[in-house]
Amino acid sequence: MKKLQRTKLLTLFLFTLSVINTSAREATIASPDGKLVVTINDDGGSATYAVTLDGTPMLLPSALGFRADFGDFRQGLKIINTSAEAIDKQYEMRQVKQSHFHFTATQLNVDVENDKQQKMTIQFVVSDNNVAFRYVIPRQKNDNPKSAVIFEEATAFCLPDGTTTFLTPQSSAMIGWERTKPSYEEEYKADAPMTDRSKYGQGYTFPCLFKIQAPATEGVTKAPAKTAKGVHSETFWLLISETGVTSSYCGSHLSDYKAIEAPSGTEGILPPFGGTEGGAYTIAYPMPGENNGRGDTFAGITLPGSTPWRTLTVGNSLKPIVETTIQYDVVEPLYEPSEDYKSGRYTWSWLIWQDNSINWDDQVRFIDLAAAMNFEYCLVDNWWDQNIGRERMAELSKYALSKGVTLMLWYNSNGYENDAPQTPRNCMDTNIARDREMAWLKEIGVKGIKVDFFGGDKQETMRLYEEILYDANRYGLQCIFHGCTLPRGWERMYPNYVSSEAVLASENVYFTDHHAEQEPFELCMHPFCRNAVGTMDWGGVIMNRYLSKDNRSRHQRQTTDVFELASGITNQAAIQCVAMQPNNLDELPEVELEFLRQLPTTWDETRFIDGYPGRYVVLARRHGEQWYIAGLNALKEPLTLSIDLLPFSPRPTTAIIDIADKQGHISGTARQPLKVDKRGRTKITMQPNGGIVIF
Repeated sequence: MKKLQRTKLLTLFLFTLSVINTSAREATIASPDGKLVVTINDDGGSATYAVTLDGTPMLLPSALGFRADFGDFRQGLKIINTSAEAIDKQYEMRQVKQSHFHFTATQLNVDVENDKQQKMTIQFVVSDNNVAFRYVIPRQKNDNPKSAVIFEEATAFCLPDGTTTFLTPQSSAMIGWERTKPSYEEEYKADAPMTDRSKYGQGYTFPCLFKIQAPATEGVTKAPAKTAKGVHSETFWLLISETGVTSSYCGSHLSDYKAIEAPSGTEGILPPFGGTEGGAYTIAYPMPGENNGRGDTFAGITLPGSTPWRTLTVGNSLKPIVETTIQYDVVEPLYEPSEDYKSGRYTWSWLIWQDNSINWDDQVRFIDLAAAMNFEYCLVDNWWDQNIGRERMAELSKYALSKGVTLMLWYNSNGYENDAPQTPRNCMDTNIARDREMAWLKEIGVKGIKVDFFGGDKQETMRLYEEILYDANRYGLQCIFHGCTLPRGWERMYPNYVSSEAVLASENVYFTDHHAEQEPFELCMHPFCRNAVGTMDWGGVIMNRYLSKDNRSRHQRQTTDVFELASGITNQAAIQCVAMQPNNLDELPEVELEFLRQLPTTWDETRFIDGYPGRYVVLARRHGEQWYIAGLNALKEPLTLSIDLLPFSPRPTTAIIDIADKQGHISGTARQPLKVDKRGRTKITMQPNGGIVIF
């Protein structure tokens, strides 16, 4: 950027450094629009940061720092220098919620020294509605040490009293089916108090969503909500996550809400952290038992080096939460794509037909289904090496390609980390095995792999993800991960990465009626949390009415067909599973088949329209020149909304709706012209467990 442009941009930011008493300094940085302010302080020898939006506290003073093998940066700290620079960059991506990005922010470097004169920098990047920060660690005196072990972080998140939570718990290690947890597949709990203990006592997986109820102040222009007691307040939202985790660090999560103790030796010296409830969340590292004990719970890095970015997204509505791109804005690609990777939709026999379907004849049926629907891919799941065999898999791939369909194949991540028995095994856990296997996949025309059963966040596991991705790129393979951790900026960092499960996914709808009943709630949660920070392979637009091969037995799907169609838009992944069955070609109305044949999976723009986590959601996504508006309703009664169509050009003209009688019974699906009033608004009604699609 030209010097004049950079100077002009810097003037948009508020940046101050001041001495607040004889022994403390304070640095302040603001977003380009001036509304989001971060204040860093070293009073009492402890580094803290606080965040406000429009003058309202989003985070109270919260601890910063870490403990390493060479030094302790939790206490005896002082700010010795600060510097700021503008960020203004543009980039493109193909597989997330938008395609073109223009990121403007400022970077504030806060240089800190401990009482042994050891140094580190706390690096903040602040954009409108987003804060990202990390620790940058230089080599110390005499150019040593050249490596470091980070044992723990003091990093805390102290939220205002009365904040409620939308969280999913971190599982204990080596529990669940075949000892495969933690795998980010637990249930969400909505609108819970911060003091609720997590299910397993291990804290919560990222991302973590919070609702902050702040008292209204003079000068507030937006009409505040009125509580049951008649006290006016304004609602804010905060999403906490992390990004930029590579093989150079471990993944982390949030602890349970707990009282914050001062570091040893500083009792009565450091100021207390936490609100009047006396607590906060802190960064928690992996558990010792993860991956059957393999790997360390801490992080080892070379110096100079840095930790991953911790991210905060805040807003006085859910719009910034749903539309955030901070997880990509602060990271960079780690290598170039080896080819022009293709997005699309895939069929998947396993979801309903299960293991018995992994045979030649059934896979041919699902390849033919994909071809009939103009889908790009067919996923062949576990046991294919035994039930079909490698020689015939080459023939099956050749058959699929003749139909215009490309195969993706399932693999076990292997090793001794868990007891999952499915094969192929011993193909993805070493460089030698991967090189041999991926060369064969390229030879037979396979373009993607789904790798399952990772079960942990240790640095050793992050290294396995990265090595699989890098090796796969050399052979033109895209990667989907299941039984796995949250992606942390990986869509930008690894160009052949597609998506991760990392969610209580569609297979559970098949397994139990309870999860079938929970599907509307879960899919109305994810646009605000899990899918807001990373692509999500939830695993299927489910079109069978019953969760069985004959579509007449076992338990029912609890959602309407239009709910499922809309979920193909609200759930975001560049390669999207449409879990149709061959029988659906004869059973579904043509309006549904026609929509699924042209369902996009890549988006140029995403806009939040309306919703509340776990209750309902309405999103707009643009593919090329075409806008799609999709809504889901998890409520037990019909929901009528008025949607302004003026911001969308060209304006959508058609709606797909559930047909309901006066008693609310759903009798079918209809496509009809969209009625728009003189103000450019349309009124829609979503049925209970139903949806809407407008295009």
